[in-house]
Amino acid sequence: MIPDRFRPVLAEVEPLTERFAAAGHRLYLVGGTVRDLLLGDVDVDGLDFDFTTDARPAQIKAALAGFADAIWTQGERFGTIGAKRGARVYEITTHRADSYQDDSRKPDVEFADAVEADLSRRDFTINALALQLTASSPTLVDPHGGAIDLMTRTLRTPLAPEVSFSDDPLRMLRAARFIARLDMKPDPALVAAVKAMHSRLEIVSAERIRDELDKLIVVDHPTAGMWFTIDTGLAAEFLPELPAMRLEQDPIHRHKDVLTHTLAVVENVRRPAHPAAFDFRITRLAALFHDVGKPRTRGYQQGKGVTFHHHDAVGARMTRQRMEALRYSNEDIAAVVELVALHLRFHTYQMGWTDSAVRRYVRDAGPLLAELNVLTRCDCTTRNERKAAQLSRRMDDLEVRIADLQSREELAAIRPELDGNAVMELLGVPPGRVIGEALAFLLEIRLDEGLLGEDEIRRRLQEWWLAR
Repeated sequence: MIPDRFRPVLAEVEPLTERFAAAGHRLYLVGGTVRDLLLGDVDVDGLDFDFTTDARPAQIKAALAGFADAIWTQGERFGTIGAKRGARVYEITTHRADSYQDDSRKPDVEFADAVEADLSRRDFTINALALQLTASSPTLVDPHGGAIDLMTRTLRTPLAPEVSFSDDPLRMLRAARFIARLDMKPDPALVAAVKAMHSRLEIVSAERIRDELDKLIVVDHPTAGMWFTIDTGLAAEFLPELPAMRLEQDPIHRHKDVLTHTLAVVENVRRPAHPAAFDFRITRLAALFHDVGKPRTRGYQQGKGVTFHHHDAVGARMTRQRMEALRYSNEDIAAVVELVALHLRFHTYQMGWTDSAVRRYVRDAGPLLAELNVLTRCDCTTRNERKAAQLSRRMDDLEVRIADLQSREELAAIRPELDGNAVMELLGVPPGRVIGEALAFLLEIRLDEGLLGEDEIRRRLQEWWLAR
């Protein structure tokens, strides 16, 4: 009996299924789509369908002719033909039974006739599932017990984990994502293999590691996956700053170490109800990096105990270096580094800020204001309810002040009241360094006093010029 949740998917792929069946080929829906169907966790509209088949690439293209609006063949050498019909994307790959060289992630591609050979080379048993569509009735193919592992929340590899991770070492990091996303418990043999083989991650490109880290950092509850990378030694291979924080006592937040606090802050950053509210991935990454400077700045001060002076500035430099090593985009690096550099700014103020202080806070945060405010709130992990409530009230007060000034002063676009052309005309000077100095003077007035009006600001500038 086919569960009702399968029916929309089966109905949509039926025209494709009929084409392969008519040509004498077997077609299987495979991998994560089958896993999520079994879990009942499928948004049909958001799926890109992945298939495997005994048909070779030329036969796949023949079956797609007249069905797809577009076909692409960049992956044909590896047996994959891509297609699009309407808004739906399909990838259909010939069964493969690849082999790998020890020093490379590039496989020696070998096509296979049986789906079981293909499934055995997949990363985990929960993904080594296929639904045969061209049978008389859709049939689950599960040679490695993936369905049972889904029910028991056990993460295993189809082959010995040493073989699986040797074939593609990134699977060790991918394990962390499934542990976190699906609340899986890793098989002891899998854990032992990662502990023994984590150094093999060095053959994986920084870009692939970065993409997998991004996928882990945005799951609802990434902590268990992050601890897996730390406890197995895997994190030391791509993010050594993370396990380094485990040794640094954090007396302020009363966690056993800075790392525990850091992961709590990451968890505190929750996905916004409206995606435009703030950049969730960037804020999660900033939470992950915000205290990386503490190990290098740890000190002791009489009467205050352990200190981490300037860990924000040191951490910003360390964050830049690590994100560059992971090949993040310049835009991502700039945003996360700025948030790390600014994450203590709020704590230098108290309730009753001057308008000038609020303007400077907003000016410094720039387009990252929403992300900085979220990070600031989430950085409070103290168990002291009084202190937590006090910080929350202060943050509420700040956001009210920002909104009030924004309504009166276009706060998000703070700039001098006069532009460079007006300054040159008023002072009667050509372009040069003095214009920059004049604009800096005017910006300080704007930050300290707000909008003064054209007559007053021109008078102030003339006074400044005469006093030089």
